[in-house]
Amino acid sequence: MATIFDFKLNSKKGEEVSLSQYKGKVLLIVNTATGCGFTPQYEALEAIYKKLKGEGLEILDVPCDQFGHQAPGSDEEITQFCEAKFGVDFPQFKKSDVNGKNELPLYAWLKAEKPFTGAYDAELAAIMEKLYNEHNAEPRKKDDIQWNFTKFLINRNGEVVTRFEPMDDMQKVEEAIVAELKK
Repeated sequence: MATIFDFKLNSKKGEEVSLSQYKGKVLLIVNTATGCGFTPQYEALEAIYKKLKGEGLEILDVPCDQFGHQAPGSDEEITQFCEAKFGVDFPQFKKSDVNGKNELPLYAWLKAEKPFTGAYDAELAAIMEKLYNEHNAEPRKKDDIQWNFTKFLINRNGEVVTRFEPMDDMQKVEEAIVAELKK
């Protein structure tokens, strides 16, 4: 059975990073964007990271420009923005696709482990679908990432515990992380 430790991400410089280096850690994997209505979540993510890093938490940031072209900058520009605006110091990886033919293998696995639960109201879902389709040739599949700031919580054994959608309360995200760290 696969675990998170079987996958790799590319650093901002294009070097492969094995996620096996995070064995024994609780991970929160987030696809992000710098020009999104959810971008202020960086502040909450950084606060959680500062508070819980010493207990074994790592947040892995995967910028993605598939949702309304809301991450248009280079990897370096994204990092500079996040550091200057939110003081982000958790690992940021190369901007990548999380859906479609060029999606990261990691994201194919994450979505298979924790599919989309349908947690959006119909009006917002229609707006998001329209914006997505304007910037992507392939329509989304049912369990695809719906928008920026979808989060996957991974336990110390490398298994997906839960999936949080962008509108989920960040306090609930933090509570779930704390619960995993206590195990």
